[in-house]
Amino acid sequence: MARRDPRRSAVRAADLVPVAVLGLRSRQVRSLLSAAGIAIGIASIVAVLGVTRSSESHLLAKLNQLGTNLLTVTNGQDGSGAEAELPAPAAPMIRLIGHVQSVAPTAQLSVVNVFRNDRVPAGQTGGLSVRACDASLLATLNGSLLTGRFLTTAPVATTVLGYDAATTLGVTTAGPGSEVWLGGRWFTVAGILKPMPLAPEIDESALVSFPTAARLLGYNGHPSRIYVRAGPDNVTGVYQVLAATANPENPSQVNVSRPSDALTAQIAVKDASGSLILGLGAIALLVGTVGIANVMVISVLERRSEVGLRRALGAARVHVAVQFLAESLVLSFLGGAAGVVAGVAITTAAARYRGWAVLVPAWTLWGGVLVAIAAGAIAGLYPAVRATRVTPADALRTT
Repeated sequence: MARRDPRRSAVRAADLVPVAVLGLRSRQVRSLLSAAGIAIGIASIVAVLGVTRSSESHLLAKLNQLGTNLLTVTNGQDGSGAEAELPAPAAPMIRLIGHVQSVAPTAQLSVVNVFRNDRVPAGQTGGLSVRACDASLLATLNGSLLTGRFLTTAPVATTVLGYDAATTLGVTTAGPGSEVWLGGRWFTVAGILKPMPLAPEIDESALVSFPTAARLLGYNGHPSRIYVRAGPDNVTGVYQVLAATANPENPSQVNVSRPSDALTAQIAVKDASGSLILGLGAIALLVGTVGIANVMVISVLERRSEVGLRRALGAARVHVAVQFLAESLVLSFLGGAAGVVAGVAITTAAARYRGWAVLVPAWTLWGGVLVAIAAGAIAGLYPAVRATRVTPADALRTT
């Protein structure tokens, strides 16, 4: 009859978890604190990845909705460093470029301000500006009205407020009876715009028509910012010729930009900040791992008599090592599972608060638990090896 190898564990796999749980229950507070360290690290990692992915998904959806084919042409600088004006016919010239879908010229009236009433000191502008535009603005920017109507070509004293401008001025309704003090006279608020993510300067402006600006506000006919919507497949080609078309004599005095690059930059910034927080989560996970190792080492010292008695009754070294390693793995698994749940909860709360779709990468759910188990295995390895070095004679002599 073959003899059983005493080095081979006779502990059944089904008994490992109950035995490990029994060992941890005798040190509940320390076990919970150690598991909390793992949970915090895993929760940080899952939450950062989930919130970042949800945010990126929202930004990408916004980019798809607004389009990445919007370009802007603005005043540049002349040789002396002063601001250069765009030529008056810049917008009609740009419309002649092939693959240009729409063009919307605007002009900032730098010497004109808008206030809630005529009693506000002139210096308290609230960062708001006044711009002249026409009906092509909404079509080019894919904008829409929150309330009221847009500007007409009639030279009447009416204005349309950007979303932030209306909020700053405290204007909530449009139409007769809703007025603001603009350029030293009362203007009726004809409408209020919804936010325009690709044109935040419009959000912070009071808009007037070109005829009104020329008749009442001293507009000289030169645009300062022109929005250009190009064909989606021809953005680069249009971009390359915009400056020379807007100002053929001095193309170097024209700035051309792509507003959607700002949203793309936001994604890059979120990725960078997410990496930083992931590093902090990894540190928290490392602290949790050290905590588990500390608990297990102390457990070995406190249970020397138990280890010695088991060894005296015939338990092999591997039996003892497996028991302590199982306790460490159970502790890390519980912490990892709790961390995943907490991370998903944080992601859900943050996404719903921001109005984003909740998006948690599936691999983080099982990956977080696996990382926690791996951390537990590393943390429990040394205590398990140390437990195997306890000899029955020495352990029972100290009891």
